[in-house]
Amino acid sequence: MSVTIAKAQIDQHPIKSENSNRGRQPEEVVTDSNSDTHKQNFDLKVENGVLKYKLQNVSEIQQTSMKDENSTKICLTIKSQRGVSSLEKNDPKSVTAVQIQENVVSHKASLENYEAKLCEDQRPSTKRQLSTESAAKSVNVRKRSTVKKSQEEIVKLFSVASSGTQSGRPYLPAVSSSQRNPRKLLFSSTDIFSKVDTFSIQKGRELKEKEVFDALKIARAVTEGCRNDVEKLRAIWIWLCHNIEYDLEGYLGFSQKICSSDEVIRTGKGVCSGYSGLCVEMCREVGIECVEVSGYSKGVGYQAGDSLAEKCSDHEWNAVFVGGQWWLLDACWGAGTVDMRRKTFVKRYDDFYFLTEPSEFINSHFPDDQTWQLLTTPISKEEFETRPMKTSAFYQFGLTLTQPKQYKTITDDGEAIVSVSSSRLLTFSYEMRQRDPQTGALKQEEVDSSCGLMSVTRQGMKLRLLPPEPGAYEVKLFARREGEPGALLWICSLELECPSIQKKQALPNNPYLNWGLAAGASALGVRGCSVVGEEAIEVGEGGECKVILNTSRPLMMVCELTHHELNATAAKRCLASQITAEQLVCNVMCPYKGFYRLSIFVQDYESGSGNFQNAGNYLLHCQNRGLNPNALYPPDLGLWCGPGLRTQEAGLSHFSHTGAIVNAPQGRCNITFHCASPDLQIHAALCAELHEQAHFPLSRYVLLTFTDASKVTLSVHAPRAGVYRLGIYGRKPPQQDYMSLCDFIIRSVCEKPCDPFPSVYSAWRRGCVLLEPHTGVLAPQSSVSFRVRVPGVQRVCVVGEKRTDLKMNKSRVWEGEAVTGNATQLKLAAVTEESNDMHVLMTFDVLNLKNEL
Repeated sequence: MSVTIAKAQIDQHPIKSENSNRGRQPEEVVTDSNSDTHKQNFDLKVENGVLKYKLQNVSEIQQTSMKDENSTKICLTIKSQRGVSSLEKNDPKSVTAVQIQENVVSHKASLENYEAKLCEDQRPSTKRQLSTESAAKSVNVRKRSTVKKSQEEIVKLFSVASSGTQSGRPYLPAVSSSQRNPRKLLFSSTDIFSKVDTFSIQKGRELKEKEVFDALKIARAVTEGCRNDVEKLRAIWIWLCHNIEYDLEGYLGFSQKICSSDEVIRTGKGVCSGYSGLCVEMCREVGIECVEVSGYSKGVGYQAGDSLAEKCSDHEWNAVFVGGQWWLLDACWGAGTVDMRRKTFVKRYDDFYFLTEPSEFINSHFPDDQTWQLLTTPISKEEFETRPMKTSAFYQFGLTLTQPKQYKTITDDGEAIVSVSSSRLLTFSYEMRQRDPQTGALKQEEVDSSCGLMSVTRQGMKLRLLPPEPGAYEVKLFARREGEPGALLWICSLELECPSIQKKQALPNNPYLNWGLAAGASALGVRGCSVVGEEAIEVGEGGECKVILNTSRPLMMVCELTHHELNATAAKRCLASQITAEQLVCNVMCPYKGFYRLSIFVQDYESGSGNFQNAGNYLLHCQNRGLNPNALYPPDLGLWCGPGLRTQEAGLSHFSHTGAIVNAPQGRCNITFHCASPDLQIHAALCAELHEQAHFPLSRYVLLTFTDASKVTLSVHAPRAGVYRLGIYGRKPPQQDYMSLCDFIIRSVCEKPCDPFPSVYSAWRRGCVLLEPHTGVLAPQSSVSFRVRVPGVQRVCVVGEKRTDLKMNKSRVWEGEAVTGNATQLKLAAVTEESNDMHVLMTFDVLNLKNEL
């Protein structure tokens, strides 16, 4: 828009000013009709319908002639991009102009003053310059009390309404928001700003060192070398955000009403107007159209649900015209925040508020003039009040709040759902605080995490809220890009109202907040889980369940189980973990009725050290009655239950039982596997909590047999019904100690006790197989058939009251009949080929005539 002023009596040539920049009031050059070398500058004022003017650099003859005139006529013509107004076409409106006697000022300053007055209702009364008296390294913006203007300084606006603008608002945008181009078309990527940002920051330091605090000089300096208006604007924005600090004490006086004493919040209108005013001055200096926009913000003093109907607007920001359309920015919020508890300014650059999309800007900034919403369909103040509070991080993470749509939600049967969708993997967290029913203030302590069930996936987050009692609550959501260090960022706030609660079983506390597979589990090496979501896993009638994590690389695992009745010692006996190259299996036993939390932690297997990290948390629900503690898993279980990485490394494979738990309904079982290493010495041990009740040592109830060169059989006879730990150990000479390879859980429900095996000695080595008898306890005065395979020996015999030599058959099995007689023990012995010495292989116990040992 340009202003043309015609002097009717001074000269007959109209004085015109043209500028291709929309909304910018240019510097006008006025040519004297008598001399091309003289310039005439105007200072215009309006009083009671009379336009008063003053000329600078006017000859004495002209001044005299003008003093003699009672009045002079001028024509005010306003042009816009949509055409010339009716004032210019045929009937220019003339107003009486009277010369005023004031101090002579420059024409440029005059027009800039006039331009400022045209936007008086949009510009604050705060100081529009940087203090040259400050020698500090950063410039402070202070609120300046408004100065009441005298009556003759009041300017009545001459404005002409045109299509796309509002009467009285010469800077309102004429471009419909339906025609808006997206922000990404303004600049292809933020990389183009890297050089501009660096130059602006560096130049800002240089100007501070030189104590240059003139805004216009700074604007020209930081935009030096910029190729277009967008880069110029960016340079000014960067300078503002990195060099202007809030003067909190000077403006707020620490008396503002705040939302919460411990949260970081934005500052108020008096400070932000310093930013917006400087932005206007600096932008106009480099030829960019920029205006101030006043309105409401969800910043200092704002509480969700507050009514703005009777409140004055509290914030100022800027609108700039670049790239053919209007854009919004807020340097005040881009520079940092205010910690009201510590009463300090927190410098925290936020790039989100630079040329923000109007659809996102409107969620925190509501202009007094709805046109500056830049939306196709402007929203009402009431809708602005009901929208959820979203921070810049919410949009920077690319989030969408799918449920609820408004800031306040009411529970349904004591529950409420909050869900957020995401285009990338994020770590989420939340906190919930109850409001005091009398004052409405938030309580200091957070609500227990058992009152929320949150599940996170690559697609977003779902939070199921279960308030512990009726009342009002504030819910704050936090997020962080997965794998990035640092604290989680506040992204959204909601209000929750709970009229009533539903009586339910208490949920376990979850300090890790997330239920289901953790969002960052994939980075830890976990590809997926056998169960999904935050819903509870129903435990079967036997009180057992299994959770399986599929892995992309070998991992170590530890598990944690909690229940309000379960102590730490018993909890360890409720878990059995199996670690394989591609799976992590957690077997869980639930001895009590109610809800359990199962947390799984992992680390890389190859690391061998370091911290375990949470990979998932699962809610288990058991509706059965309590189990007998004796039915729990055996004590002292190691991490390696069942075949896995440890057995694989030892060369063991082809296990007949691939799981950690082996059921033996008859009290007997055989576990077979292959051993690839001939040097590996294997040992097996059976353990149980009530082992003292057995007639024989538990070592007699397990028999290790190498049936051929590589196949191994572990035979187990349970002495009574119960749960047993079968440990498999191995070593390779010259190692002295055996290393645990894995544990099996043997579960027998047979009430009839099984007989023990014979006692085995060191001569019973690889290749030795006992075919008969199958028991280690023999009846007295009876004939017993022996069949045994013992390779590499010259002779095999059974020694009791007398010696019985066994004979080798065609199958190379030593066999024969031996009589127990009155002996208390029979010995199976062999003479090796290397020597004539006889070595005992194993011994058998013989009962007496009363069938007693």
